[in-house]
Amino acid sequence: MKKTLFLLCAVALLAACNQEAKDAPKPAPASVQATLVPQTPPTDQWVGKWIGVEGLNLTIAKDDSIGRGHYVLTMQYGLDAGDSGTFKGEAADGGIAFTRPDGPQLLRAGDGEATGLKWLADKKDCLIVATGEGYCR
Repeated sequence: MKKTLFLLCAVALLAACNQEAKDAPKPAPASVQATLVPQTPPTDQWVGKWIGVEGLNLTIAKDDSIGRGHYVLTMQYGLDAGDSGTFKGEAADGGIAFTRPDGPQLLRAGDGEATGLKWLADKKDCLIVATGEGYCR
C-alpha cells in the first residue's frame, strides 16, 4: 500500500513538472480614452476664464489627474448664491458634458447671438450651456 501511494505521488509530481508554461496574459486593450479622445481635444482651447452677464462667470481648467479630455468647471451660473459650484466635465461630441444640480448639461461653442443675451450679441467667441446662459471672451 505504501509502495502504491509513493508511486502515485511520484507520478503526480512528474506530471506537474512536465506541464508547459502557460501563455503570458495578453496586455489589456488600449483604454477607451486613448482611442476616443484625440491627443489634443478641441475643448482644450476653452481652458481659461469666460465672462457672462450680471456677474456670471465660468473658469475651465484641465483635470490632468484623470487624463486628457477631462476638465474642472468652476462657475457662477445663476444670480442666486446657490447657483455656483465646481463640476467635473468631460470632452463629448460637440462640447464638454457635465452635471450640476439642475441636471446634465453640454457646454458648446457659439457666438454671442447664440447665447440669447443682448449684452453678448456682438461677441464672437462664446460658450453656451442653454439659451440665456452663455459666457464669452
